[in-house]
Amino acid sequence: MTVRVACLGAGYFSQFHTGSWQRMDRATLVGVCDRDLGRAQAVGVAAFDDLTQMLQETTPDVFDIILPPDGHANAIETAISAGVKTIICQKPFCTSRAEAGRMAGRAKQAGCNLIVHENFRFQPWYRRIKSELDAGRLGVVLQATFRLRPGDGQGRDAYLDRQPYFQQMPKFLIHETGVHFIDVFRYLFGPATHAYADLRKVNPVIAGEDAGHVIMTHKDGLRTMLDGNRCLDHAADNTRRTMGEALIEGTKGTLTLSGDGAVAFRAFGALTSEVLLPPDQHDGFGGDCTHMLQSHVVAGLLDGTPFENLADDYLYVIKAEEAVYRSYMTGQRVALQ
Repeated sequence: MTVRVACLGAGYFSQFHTGSWQRMDRATLVGVCDRDLGRAQAVGVAAFDDLTQMLQETTPDVFDIILPPDGHANAIETAISAGVKTIICQKPFCTSRAEAGRMAGRAKQAGCNLIVHENFRFQPWYRRIKSELDAGRLGVVLQATFRLRPGDGQGRDAYLDRQPYFQQMPKFLIHETGVHFIDVFRYLFGPATHAYADLRKVNPVIAGEDAGHVIMTHKDGLRTMLDGNRCLDHAADNTRRTMGEALIEGTKGTLTLSGDGAVAFRAFGALTSEVLLPPDQHDGFGGDCTHMLQSHVVAGLLDGTPFENLADDYLYVIKAEEAVYRSYMTGQRVALQ
């Protein structure tokens, strides 16, 4: 059995979505819609520039929304009205927590699985780190740090060749990118209770912040820190593979994520490390995490495995993002509410 998939949006990042669906044994890409019909046609399947028409003619089991936030609510409403029962929606999810909450409620009322496309937690290095944490290899984990260093934010042409709308986003580092790591830290350590943030703009040509530090408090006092600067890089042949480097530190040892996607463990007091996951060989985005997320959704539909990041659950990430920006504006540590 296979699931029928239709996609909305044929911009830069859609290549990772459509390419993944097209190489999946248990899914069939039946249509792509974009207001630029030529871009939709370039995918090589049935192409549309009218969403309602595509949904009526292709009758998808899964509708994949690959749009910026201002297009999410209308696309979700249109799909639910057309009877679609499983929707994947890109992040940042909707334009506000209120809108996201309305869409989550609308989907629940309609019996629709609404899943946020938060793909970083599906990167192979985080799956391996999670398995090591669950096995207790680090002992009591006291802190974790991710140094975000994609190196793509310098100069007047920053982001223009890939996602030019980045330059106009009034909230950028956290709203567009930092939410990935808020969710990763939630996946690894559970939800946070408090946030403190110090943000800034380094590149004057963009509207929003592109650097800063966020410290979050988790259960039992564990601290996670996102140390981000999009104008700086890290040692990697592809700085967008991991987008940086990480340390997860516990009483029995430390896990290290390097820019090539390798994960290593150093026991407490030891001078050498053991490689647990070799460098990543995938030449696409993020260790093929888009494919892993989509495979997860297909498994949920065909095998009955639980879905991760249903919209109701993902509202936590939006709440945490709001706390980060509130902390930055007030200069205070903020409780997640």
